[in-house]
Formats: sequence, structure tokens, C-alpha cells
Amino acid sequence: MAVSGAAQAETPEQTLRRIAARARRVETPCGDGSMVWHLWGESGPALVLLHGGAGSWRHWVRTIEPFAARHRLLVPDLPGMGESADPPAPPGMAEIAAITARGIERILGPAEPYDLVGFSFGASVGGHIALLHGARMRSLTLIGPGGLVPARQPLRLERVRGKTGAELVEAHRTNLLRLMLADPASVDPLALAIQDWNASHSRLDTPALIARRPLAESLPQLSIPVNAVWGERDQYAYWGLEERIAVIRELCPHAHVHVVPVAGHWLAYEDAPAFNAYLEERLRAGAAQ
Repeated sequence: MAVSGAAQAETPEQTLRRIAARARRVETPCGDGSMVWHLWGESGPALVLLHGGAGSWRHWVRTIEPFAARHRLLVPDLPGMGESADPPAPPGMAEIAAITARGIERILGPAEPYDLVGFSFGASVGGHIALLHGARMRSLTLIGPGGLVPARQPLRLERVRGKTGAELVEAHRTNLLRLMLADPASVDPLALAIQDWNASHSRLDTPALIARRPLAESLPQLSIPVNAVWGERDQYAYWGLEERIAVIRELCPHAHVHVVPVAGHWLAYEDAPAFNAYLEERLRAGAAQ
């Protein structure tokens, strides 16, 4: 991804602080505390971005600025992750979606239309939100959705707890390549900083929730426009992408399916230009229906 000289001179921490400083922070109820939202953009259609498992709003660091110029972005830390409080125990997908949906209602009011984009775990949350808000949602876009088929082989990650310095950085680098990014060159300082912050602030057992196949419950009930996009080398789907696409088409025959060449699971980071162009095209298509 080409960046300007000014951006190249920034440290990862400066980049994240700069982007966060342009947002308005809002908190809505979540369990015994609050769900934290960052809002960007002053005008245009509302667009909700839901991050992946063990993530935060930082998963969208290369999507926020291009879209904030023409959309109002609602980007939360989902319950049990980032700065948001934990959901009530035991956590379930329906409860997490309901907390998020109530947050959207607090911010947008009871009826304003919006588009929703969910990455990985956020895709499953988005499917359940669509069961609650389908009448007001313009479209649902799923990025690297999980839980569609049983995993063919487990993804083994390096332990990061107790590690510091260079050892911690290498553990994060290994995990990003095993889980999120296909090209070693994509594991840059910004990706490493985001991975470190996200991992240290995540408490929710997202794999256990995904294993219940929540999209298999929600997708057959949806009549709104649905898009599904994967990176060709998505680590979760690499050995079964065609199988996953077939399941999406079975569950939701009207879904628009797209594959971005070469990229891995964290598509919106690894090939931001291709992803952003695809999302913009699908949002226009949804608005035209």
C-alpha cells in the first residue's frame, strides 16, 4: 500500500493517535460497564464497521480515513474486547449482537438506515444484528466470515503471555503470518503494534462462539443485500475456500461473493485499496436497490 512521506515518518503510535483524535468517542451500556464507540465523519450515509476476534477499532485503520470523507462511521470495540466492558456471563452471540444493536440505536436513533460491515468474528455478530435490524439495514458485508464449515486443521499460535521485547515482537509476527496476513512484507510495524494492543485487551473467547456456526442461523433469514469477500489466501479458508463459498450460497442464495487475489484473512489491512474499492462498489449497489 503506497503511503505519503508524512505517513511514512509517523510511528505506529502516532498514526493510531492521529486517527483516534479525529473521532468522537461515545459509550453505550454493556454488561456492568460501557461499550466504546469511535465515530468518524460528519455527513453521508451511516456505516457500521465491526472488527474481528481479539480485535478493536484498529482493525479498520486503513478503511477509516478513506470512508470518513463520505460516510458517518460507527466503529466500536465489541463487548469483551478493546476498551469495552465484558458482556453478561455466559456470553452468547445473540446477547453480544443485542448489546451492539442497542448501541447503534442510541447513536443513530430508532429508524435511520445504515450499512454494516463485519470482519471475521464481526461478520457473525453482524448476521445476528441483521436479525434485529434487517428492516433498516441497507446491506451486510461479511469479510472472511468464519464458522461456516469445520476447520480442517487447527491454527496454532505462539504464546505471547510473559514475553517482552524482541521475543514478543517475533511471537506477534509469527501469529500474524499464521492467522492474519499472507505476505511477510505486510507484517509491518503498524500491524505489529495493532496486534500487540488488541491481544493484550481481549478477554472474550471468540472461537467458542464461532464454533456454534451463528451465520448458519442468521443468513437463511435475511432478505437484505449480503456480500461476502475473502482474501484468496485467507488462513482460515485457504484449504477450503470453495467449500465456504458454496455454504454461503446455500445459506444465502442472493449473496454477492468476491475473492481478492493473494491477500490473507485481514484483507482490509493487507490489500486496503482492493478492499476499499470493493466495499465502495457494494455500498453503491446496495443504495441503488
